[in-house]
Amino acid sequence: MYDKTVRRRRAALGLLVASSLILLTVYFGESAGGGLHAMQRGVLEVVSPIQEGASRALKPARDLIGWVGDTMDAKGDVADLRRERDTLRDRAVAGDAAVRENAQLRQMLDLNQAAGLQGTAPVTSRIIGQDPSVWWSQVTINKGTSDDVRVNHPVVGPGGLVGVVKEASANSAIVTLLTDHTIAVAARVNESGVSGVMQVEAGRPNDLVLNFTTRNDEVEEGQTVVTSGTKSRVDRLRLIYPPNLPIGRVTRADEPGTDDQDVHLRPFVNMRRLEFVQVLTRTGSAT
Repeated sequence: MYDKTVRRRRAALGLLVASSLILLTVYFGESAGGGLHAMQRGVLEVVSPIQEGASRALKPARDLIGWVGDTMDAKGDVADLRRERDTLRDRAVAGDAAVRENAQLRQMLDLNQAAGLQGTAPVTSRIIGQDPSVWWSQVTINKGTSDDVRVNHPVVGPGGLVGVVKEASANSAIVTLLTDHTIAVAARVNESGVSGVMQVEAGRPNDLVLNFTTRNDEVEEGQTVVTSGTKSRVDRLRLIYPPNLPIGRVTRADEPGTDDQDVHLRPFVNMRRLEFVQVLTRTGSAT
Protein backbone atom coordinates (compact mmCIF):
# COMPACT_ATOMS: atom_id res chain seq x y z
CA MET A 1 0.00 0.00 0.00
CA TYR A 2 2.78 2.38 0.93
CA ASP A 3 4.71 1.62 -2.28
CA LYS A 4 1.67 2.33 -4.44
CA THR A 5 1.15 5.72 -2.78
CA VAL A 6 4.78 6.63 -3.32
CA ARG A 7 4.66 5.59 -6.96
CA ARG A 8 1.51 7.67 -7.51
CA ARG A 9 3.07 10.77 -5.95
CA ARG A 10 6.21 10.35 -8.03
CA ALA A 11 4.15 9.90 -11.20
CA ALA A 12 2.11 13.01 -10.40
CA LEU A 13 5.27 14.99 -9.71
CA GLY A 14 6.82 13.81 -12.96
CA LEU A 15 3.69 14.72 -14.87
CA LEU A 16 3.67 18.22 -13.35
CA VAL A 17 7.34 18.76 -14.14
CA ALA A 18 6.84 17.56 -17.72
CA SER A 19 3.77 19.75 -18.16
CA SER A 20 5.63 22.77 -16.82
CA LEU A 21 8.53 22.23 -19.17
CA ILE A 22 6.13 21.85 -22.13
CA LEU A 23 4.24 25.04 -21.19
CA LEU A 24 7.47 27.01 -20.73
CA THR A 25 8.78 25.77 -24.07
CA VAL A 26 5.56 26.69 -25.86
CA TYR A 27 5.32 30.07 -24.03
CA PHE A 28 8.79 31.22 -24.92
CA GLY A 29 8.48 29.77 -28.44
CA GLU A 30 5.25 31.50 -29.46
CA SER A 31 4.79 35.10 -30.48
CA ALA A 32 3.39 37.86 -28.24
CA GLY A 33 -0.03 37.28 -29.70
CA GLY A 34 -0.04 33.54 -28.92
CA GLY A 35 -2.59 31.76 -26.80
CA LEU A 36 -0.54 31.44 -23.63
CA HIS A 37 0.40 35.13 -23.70
CA ALA A 38 -3.24 36.03 -24.19
CA MET A 39 -4.21 33.80 -21.25
CA GLN A 40 -1.56 35.46 -19.05
CA ARG A 41 -2.89 38.91 -19.89
CA GLY A 42 -6.42 37.79 -19.11
CA VAL A 43 -5.42 36.41 -15.73
CA LEU A 44 -3.56 39.62 -14.88
CA GLU A 45 -6.56 41.74 -15.81
CA VAL A 46 -8.73 39.71 -13.46
CA VAL A 47 -6.22 39.45 -10.58
CA SER A 48 -4.74 42.97 -10.65
CA PRO A 49 -7.84 44.76 -9.27
CA ILE A 50 -8.06 42.18 -6.49
CA GLN A 51 -4.37 42.67 -5.61
CA GLU A 52 -4.70 46.45 -5.65
CA GLY A 53 -7.76 46.37 -3.40
CA ALA A 54 -6.09 43.99 -0.98
CA SER A 55 -2.96 46.17 -0.97
CA ARG A 56 -5.01 49.29 -0.13
CA ALA A 57 -6.94 47.47 2.56
CA LEU A 58 -3.80 46.12 4.18
CA LYS A 59 -1.72 49.33 3.85
CA PRO A 60 -2.75 50.80 7.27
CA ALA A 61 -1.81 47.53 8.96
CA ARG A 62 1.53 47.44 7.13
CA ASP A 63 2.19 51.08 8.02
CA LEU A 64 1.33 50.42 11.66
CA ILE A 65 3.64 47.41 11.80
CA GLY A 66 6.38 49.41 10.11
CA TRP A 67 5.89 52.36 12.51
CA VAL A 68 6.06 50.07 15.54
CA GLY A 69 9.21 48.43 14.19
CA ASP A 70 10.83 51.78 13.39
CA THR A 71 9.88 53.13 16.82
CA MET A 72 11.39 50.16 18.60
CA ASP A 73 14.55 50.47 16.52
CA ALA A 74 14.71 54.20 17.22
CA LYS A 75 14.28 53.64 20.96
CA GLY A 76 17.05 51.08 20.87
CA ASP A 77 19.29 53.53 18.97
CA VAL A 78 18.49 56.32 21.46
CA ALA A 79 19.32 54.05 24.40
CA ASP A 80 22.61 53.07 22.76
CA LEU A 81 23.43 56.71 22.04
CA ARG A 82 22.62 57.72 25.62
CA ARG A 83 24.86 54.99 27.00
CA GLU A 84 27.62 56.06 24.65
CA ARG A 85 27.09 59.71 25.63
CA ASP A 86 27.22 58.87 29.35
CA THR A 87 30.36 56.81 28.85
CA LEU A 88 32.08 59.60 26.92
CA ARG A 89 30.95 62.18 29.48
CA ASP A 90 32.31 60.08 32.34
CA ARG A 91 35.58 59.69 30.50
CA ALA A 92 35.75 63.42 29.83
CA VAL A 93 35.04 64.27 33.48
CA ALA A 94 37.61 61.75 34.67
CA GLY A 95 40.10 63.08 32.15
CA ASP A 96 39.60 66.69 33.26
CA ALA A 97 39.94 65.69 36.91
CA ALA A 98 43.11 63.74 36.15
CA VAL A 99 44.62 66.70 34.28
CA ARG A 100 43.78 69.07 37.15
CA GLU A 101 45.13 66.71 39.81
CA ASN A 102 48.27 65.97 37.82
CA ALA A 103 48.90 69.71 37.47
CA GLN A 104 48.74 70.17 41.26
CA LEU A 105 50.96 67.18 41.92
CA ARG A 106 53.45 68.44 39.33
CA GLN A 107 53.53 71.84 41.02
CA MET A 108 54.29 70.24 44.36
CA LEU A 109 57.03 68.12 42.79
CA ASP A 110 58.54 71.24 41.26
CA LEU A 111 58.37 72.97 44.65
CA ASN A 112 60.12 70.01 46.29
CA GLN A 113 62.96 70.23 43.82
CA ALA A 114 63.23 74.03 43.85
CA ALA A 115 63.15 74.34 47.67
CA GLY A 116 65.14 71.17 48.36
CA LEU A 117 62.36 69.53 50.35
CA GLN A 118 63.32 65.95 49.55
CA GLY A 119 65.03 65.67 52.94
CA THR A 120 61.88 66.70 54.82
CA ALA A 121 60.13 63.40 53.97
CA PRO A 122 57.04 65.04 52.44
CA VAL A 123 53.84 63.02 52.76
CA THR A 124 51.36 63.69 49.97
CA SER A 125 47.79 63.95 51.23
CA ARG A 126 44.38 64.56 49.73
CA ILE A 127 41.96 67.16 51.10
CA ILE A 128 38.94 65.24 52.38
CA GLY A 129 37.15 67.92 54.40
CA GLN A 130 36.44 71.65 54.22
CA ASP A 131 34.15 73.19 56.80
CA PRO A 132 32.16 76.01 55.12
CA SER A 133 32.08 77.93 58.39
CA VAL A 134 35.89 77.99 58.54
CA TRP A 135 36.60 77.81 54.82
CA TRP A 136 39.60 80.09 55.09
CA SER A 137 40.87 78.57 58.33
CA GLN A 138 41.32 74.82 58.12
CA VAL A 139 41.00 71.67 56.03
CA THR A 140 41.10 67.95 56.81
CA ILE A 141 43.55 65.63 55.06
CA ASN A 142 43.56 61.83 54.69
CA LYS A 143 46.94 61.20 56.35
CA GLY A 144 47.69 61.07 60.06
CA THR A 145 50.04 59.72 62.71
CA SER A 146 50.20 56.32 61.02
CA ASP A 147 51.96 58.16 58.16
CA ASP A 148 54.28 60.10 60.56
CA VAL A 149 52.11 63.22 60.39
CA ARG A 150 52.33 65.13 63.66
CA VAL A 151 51.05 68.36 65.19
CA ASN A 152 53.07 71.44 64.10
CA HIS A 153 54.36 69.83 60.91
CA PRO A 154 54.46 72.43 58.11
CA VAL A 155 52.19 71.87 55.13
CA VAL A 156 52.83 72.97 51.56
CA GLY A 157 50.62 72.90 48.48
CA PRO A 158 50.87 73.65 44.76
CA GLY A 159 52.95 76.80 44.68
CA GLY A 160 54.05 77.28 48.26
CA LEU A 161 53.27 77.26 51.98
CA VAL A 162 49.74 76.28 53.02
CA GLY A 163 49.79 76.10 56.81
CA VAL A 164 50.55 73.79 59.70
CA VAL A 165 49.09 70.61 61.21
CA LYS A 166 46.84 71.55 64.12
CA GLU A 167 45.48 68.12 65.12
CA ALA A 168 46.42 64.59 64.08
CA SER A 169 44.75 61.21 64.50
CA ALA A 170 45.75 57.83 63.12
CA ASN A 171 44.39 58.31 59.61
CA SER A 172 43.59 62.00 59.25
CA ALA A 173 44.71 65.43 60.35
CA ILE A 174 43.43 69.00 60.52
CA VAL A 175 45.56 71.66 58.86
CA THR A 176 45.33 75.30 59.92
CA LEU A 177 45.78 77.48 56.85
CA LEU A 178 47.90 80.59 56.44
CA THR A 179 44.66 82.53 56.08
CA ASP A 180 43.76 81.81 59.72
CA HIS A 181 44.35 84.68 62.15
CA THR A 182 46.25 82.42 64.58
CA ILE A 183 49.06 81.77 62.08
CA ALA A 184 52.23 83.85 62.12
CA VAL A 185 55.27 82.99 60.04
CA ALA A 186 58.77 84.45 60.12
CA ALA A 187 59.30 85.62 56.55
CA ARG A 188 61.46 87.78 54.32
CA VAL A 189 61.35 89.46 50.95
CA ASN A 190 63.29 87.19 48.66
CA GLU A 191 64.80 89.92 46.47
CA SER A 192 66.02 92.23 49.25
CA GLY A 193 66.16 90.15 52.41
CA VAL A 194 63.78 92.49 54.27
CA SER A 195 62.35 90.44 57.13
CA GLY A 196 59.17 90.52 59.18
CA VAL A 197 56.29 88.41 60.41
CA MET A 198 53.60 87.26 58.01
CA GLN A 199 50.04 87.36 59.37
CA VAL A 200 46.58 87.56 57.85
CA GLU A 201 44.82 90.90 57.46
CA ALA A 202 41.89 91.03 59.89
CA GLY A 203 38.65 90.31 58.05
CA ARG A 204 40.45 89.78 54.74
CA PRO A 205 41.61 86.16 54.59
CA ASN A 206 43.14 86.48 51.14
CA ASP A 207 45.26 89.46 52.15
CA LEU A 208 48.44 88.52 54.00
CA VAL A 209 50.55 91.20 55.69
CA LEU A 210 54.26 91.31 56.40
CA ASN A 211 54.49 93.23 59.68
CA PHE A 212 57.37 94.74 61.67
CA THR A 213 59.32 96.17 58.77
CA THR A 214 61.07 99.53 59.30
CA ARG A 215 61.28 102.79 57.40
CA ASN A 216 64.59 101.68 55.93
CA ASP A 217 63.07 98.50 54.48
CA GLU A 218 62.11 99.24 50.90
CA VAL A 219 59.63 96.77 49.44
CA GLU A 220 58.29 96.91 45.89
CA GLU A 221 55.16 95.56 44.30
CA GLY A 222 55.71 92.20 42.59
CA GLN A 223 58.48 91.02 44.90
CA THR A 224 58.16 87.57 46.43
CA VAL A 225 57.96 86.70 50.13
CA VAL A 226 59.35 83.40 51.44
CA THR A 227 59.86 81.76 54.83
CA SER A 228 63.01 82.88 56.61
CA GLY A 229 63.58 79.55 58.39
CA THR A 230 64.02 81.17 61.81
CA LYS A 231 62.08 80.87 65.06
CA SER A 232 61.25 83.13 67.99
CA ARG A 233 60.57 82.86 71.69
CA VAL A 234 57.08 84.13 70.98
CA ASP A 235 54.76 81.12 71.25
CA ARG A 236 53.08 81.46 67.90
CA LEU A 237 56.43 81.93 66.13
CA ARG A 238 58.20 78.93 67.64
CA LEU A 239 57.26 76.71 64.69
CA ILE A 240 60.16 76.15 62.34
CA TYR A 241 59.32 76.32 58.65
CA PRO A 242 62.07 75.35 56.24
CA PRO A 243 63.68 78.41 54.66
CA ASN A 244 62.73 79.70 51.22
CA LEU A 245 59.22 78.25 51.06
CA PRO A 246 57.23 80.59 48.79
CA ILE A 247 54.42 82.40 50.60
CA GLY A 248 53.12 85.10 48.29
CA ARG A 249 53.74 88.12 46.09
CA VAL A 250 53.75 91.76 47.27
CA THR A 251 50.70 93.71 46.10
CA ARG A 252 51.25 97.04 47.91
CA ALA A 253 52.78 98.72 50.97
CA ASP A 254 50.78 100.89 53.40
CA GLU A 255 52.58 103.95 54.85
CA PRO A 256 55.84 103.17 53.02
CA GLY A 257 59.00 104.78 54.36
CA THR A 258 57.74 104.75 57.96
CA ASP A 259 58.15 102.40 60.89
CA ASP A 260 54.42 101.65 60.59
CA GLN A 261 54.51 100.38 57.04
CA ASP A 262 52.63 97.13 56.33
CA VAL A 263 53.50 95.08 53.28
CA HIS A 264 50.52 93.33 51.73
CA LEU A 265 50.86 90.18 49.69
CA ARG A 266 48.65 87.65 47.94
CA PRO A 267 49.41 84.00 48.74
CA PHE A 268 50.70 81.82 45.92
CA VAL A 269 48.37 78.98 46.91
CA ASN A 270 44.65 79.31 46.27
CA MET A 271 43.27 77.93 49.54
CA ARG A 272 39.78 77.48 48.09
CA ARG A 273 40.96 75.12 45.35
CA LEU A 274 43.25 72.83 47.27
CA GLU A 275 42.97 69.14 46.45
CA PHE A 276 46.41 67.89 47.46
CA VAL A 277 48.98 69.03 50.00
CA GLN A 278 52.26 67.70 51.38
CA VAL A 279 53.11 67.46 55.05
CA LEU A 280 56.80 68.01 55.77
CA THR A 281 57.44 65.38 58.45
CA ARG A 282 61.17 65.98 59.08
CA THR A 283 61.70 69.61 59.98
CA GLY A 284 62.10 69.41 63.75
CA SER A 285 58.82 71.29 64.24
CA ALA A 286 56.64 68.50 65.67
CA THR A 287 55.62 68.45 69.31
